[in-house]
Amino acid sequence: MRARGTNVGYFLICCGWLLVSGQLRGTEAGCSNRGSHQCCPGRNNACSDLTSWRTACYCDTYCEKTGDCCEDYQAVCQRSAAVDCMVGSWGPWSKCSSLCGVGSKDRTRQVTVPPRNGGTPCPDLKQRRGCFGDSPVCDTAKEVAKILPDSYKRDFKDPWRRPHMLLKEKQPSYCVYFRLKQVGAACRLHFWSSRLLRERRVCVECQGDAVGSRSRCEGDGLQGARTFWTAASIAGCQGSWVQESLQETCTCPPLSLLFV
Repeated sequence: MRARGTNVGYFLICCGWLLVSGQLRGTEAGCSNRGSHQCCPGRNNACSDLTSWRTACYCDTYCEKTGDCCEDYQAVCQRSAAVDCMVGSWGPWSKCSSLCGVGSKDRTRQVTVPPRNGGTPCPDLKQRRGCFGDSPVCDTAKEVAKILPDSYKRDFKDPWRRPHMLLKEKQPSYCVYFRLKQVGAACRLHFWSSRLLRERRVCVECQGDAVGSRSRCEGDGLQGARTFWTAASIAGCQGSWVQESLQETCTCPPLSLLFV
């Protein structure tokens, strides 16, 4: 409650006199009677008028918190002070979310003037539309990786010591980390492949003797893209995964997988 500084006894005497004289009711008052400066920002005790009951009411924005606004405050002050939302121009479209195949791209815009006092709300600030990724590296995403457990060791020795085979043997391994997205039911039938579970993160090592003509293992995928894999030794054990990262000159931890 605001401090009025009015003597209670004097107030009661005045009210009694007004009741007797018949002037307590029927007098128009409120924010609309305040001329051009009807409404005031913030807290302003001078921004007031008298109600039809001759009690003080206020036309400042603080009256909404104290609950002592004049009856016509909403109609006079809030409507006249309404500010519509204004937004800037659209920004550029983002890149397609998919390097290969169907994806989406977005664009946004910013609010320059927020709505106030019941003004028009803001329109959409974000738009999205479809796109089709056709990166030059998309052919790599179409490859199917063939995998085996790391317990499979190839002890290849070239009896003729051909130079191109020796070069492959010396090439360091690299690691690719995938998040499994689909795993075929046949994978549950064998011990090593039963560890391939949906949403599990797996490390697949590309060893030198598995490197193809492009100096990498076939099916090592693209970061962020879904590609496919198959277990080389188990019919029907296959699925898809998404590459999360690739580390050069790296070996996977025990109980991992190998490209073949």
